[in-house]
Amino acid sequence: MLTLASLADVWKANLLSPYILFFFLGVIAALIRSDLRIPKAFARTMALYLLFTIGFKGGLELRKSGFTQESMLAIAAAMVLSTLTPLYIFPLLKKKLGQATAAGVAATYGSVSAVTFIAAVSLLQQRELPSGGHMVAAMAAMEFPALIVGVLLARLGSKNAEAVTSAVSSHASSDASHKKPHGLKSVLLESVTNGSIVLLMGSMLVGFITDTKNAALTAPLWKDLFYGILCFYLLDLGLIAGRNIKQLLKAGPFVIAAGFVLPPLNAMLGLALAKLANLSHGDGFLLTVMAASASYIAAPAALRIAVPEAKASIYVPMALTLTFPFNIMIGLPVYWAVCEWAWKVN
Repeated sequence: MLTLASLADVWKANLLSPYILFFFLGVIAALIRSDLRIPKAFARTMALYLLFTIGFKGGLELRKSGFTQESMLAIAAAMVLSTLTPLYIFPLLKKKLGQATAAGVAATYGSVSAVTFIAAVSLLQQRELPSGGHMVAAMAAMEFPALIVGVLLARLGSKNAEAVTSAVSSHASSDASHKKPHGLKSVLLESVTNGSIVLLMGSMLVGFITDTKNAALTAPLWKDLFYGILCFYLLDLGLIAGRNIKQLLKAGPFVIAAGFVLPPLNAMLGLALAKLANLSHGDGFLLTVMAASASYIAAPAALRIAVPEAKASIYVPMALTLTFPFNIMIGLPVYWAVCEWAWKVN
């Protein structure tokens, strides 16, 4: 039942989680200009480890449950969500940010943050609410539609539409390739071969194939270390977020407001689709959180290739410095409480 007391209880439990506190520590360290640094190679290793772990665990769970109607509906809902979100965000931002940058923001917010997903899974585990392993596949499936729609929106109505259309349908000429962004083939290839997606889906496949006995042998790696590594990784993200605050202040109040307003709007859309697809409480919560999140790793990497004229200095800090901390500190407890009400949990 949705009450202020239950909301406060979940918010307190989430806020006092070690990984949230380490994120705060990173932000504070950056603001006081501490010389604390996480080596880039180690940060990259931690990111890969977290993707491996969530993928492998998802594969194990999917092996237990199998492919069901609910799993197919969850993946389909995630892809529909990823397609629709950029379509409504783009016209809201186009006038203020320009066509290319608005399309970049739309694609970023239509995509998904793996770390926010992991934080949501952690909250589910803390509250002992089950979810399906297929939600890992649903998360990965959210990357592609948003990127494709974002690229199309960036090209829509451009002065050289004919040349752009030619680049999308076939290889552009060598002269045009120096002047124009890459076509949809390039962004799709970048998305499919992106290291994060390959590791995530590959780990899920390995977990799906591995039997329970062999999986237990590697449990110290993917089970015992998980929360400790997550704390260290959130510390690094806190440092990055803190260092980007000045850059966001220069972007102006409109960009700052969008970074805080878009997550709950997207969450409502995700919740509506989850109910429409008749997902379980746990899966519905995860879809709601995925809808509210924004990608600051996979999507920007693809956008830099596909739409280089879009300002990464806008859409990356929006996702990482505004939306990410908003979701993990405020959003998750609120989405949890709203989902309890939506699924009529007493």
